Amino acid sequence: MFKDRPSVALISGLVVTGLCGLASLSFDVLNGDPVRFFIALALALAPVPVLLAAVLALDRMEPEPRSNLVFAFGWGAGVAVLVAGVINSLNLFYLRQTVMIEQADAYNLAATFGAPVVEETMKGLVLLGLLRFKRAELDGPTDGVIYASMVGLGFAMSENVSYYVSALNETGARGLAVTVVLRGILSPFAHPLFTSMIGVAVAYAAQRHGPGRAGVIAAGWIGAMLLHGIWNGFASYVGFAGLALAYLLLMVVLFVLVAVVVRDRQRIVGLIQSYLPAYQATGLVAPYDVHMLSSLPGRRQARQWARTYGGRPGLRAMSDYQLAATELGLLHERAVRRVIDERTFNDEQHALLTCMAEARRSFPASGRGVQAPG
Repeated sequence: MFKDRPSVALISGLVVTGLCGLASLSFDVLNGDPVRFFIALALALAPVPVLLAAVLALDRMEPEPRSNLVFAFGWGAGVAVLVAGVINSLNLFYLRQTVMIEQADAYNLAATFGAPVVEETMKGLVLLGLLRFKRAELDGPTDGVIYASMVGLGFAMSENVSYYVSALNETGARGLAVTVVLRGILSPFAHPLFTSMIGVAVAYAAQRHGPGRAGVIAAGWIGAMLLHGIWNGFASYVGFAGLALAYLLLMVVLFVLVAVVVRDRQRIVGLIQSYLPAYQATGLVAPYDVHMLSSLPGRRQARQWARTYGGRPGLRAMSDYQLAATELGLLHERAVRRVIDERTFNDEQHALLTCMAEARRSFPASGRGVQAPG
């Protein structure tokens, strides 16, 4: 069955991201008294569970390994925000001391043209890492959006702590309230939306073989920086009207990404219906299984049945079966696109069928006149 056991490399990465996160937060403590810091930290953490739930709701058809999601979030909250903060501060110092412009002008200039490049690059690096070391996990644009959103949410959470501390120090409770509304309520998905441009591009490259992939990734990277720069620039130079226009742009991007995710879900359903019926001879797939796997309500009903009559082991078995069967359809697509060779296909096919067989053996007996849903 599927086991999401963290590797030594993953544990080491989480330790590094955690240390970077603590280092970043230490600067916020030094910038204000501890009471203000903990107020800012509580306000930054408050919306995170809701935002994470909203992102993970998109990841129900083929859930990503939790360890990868945790690392992406930790990278954004730790490494990315620390390095970006240092570089942004150096850029601001350079503009003030070398170019000799006022503090406000230097801040607006750095926020519009410097910060988007630095921050999107730091967030995007984790997506390149997934492409290099976990390419098989990037099965479509939905996966790119999920990982980009996780790193973006982590980045935004840590960044909000700094903004809230600064607001308390400079303008008090009133300024803090305005900042919380602007950053925590009106635009909590800004950073995830920016980085999703890179995520979609990287996921597209992961599903292709041959030249042209670097150009797609570069286009996504530029798109993320432009979107980020437009948001910061309109907020810095145009005022409330510019902020409203930038917000409208973000909403358009959000709706487009939701449409992409819905279309990608339909693609996965099509793969299941195309490739899984051929496995009926193995006894691991029946027509009602294909029907169940083709809809989220059907999957949920099957998990509820498994938990009712088999407890947690039954639920785990059904979840493993659904994931392995979905991965089997996606494996066929990778083979058709020649992303993997025949030997890799055969090895992964054998592993997935073994997982499905083991999961089916762990299904609860129907009994009581109740048949497994599907």
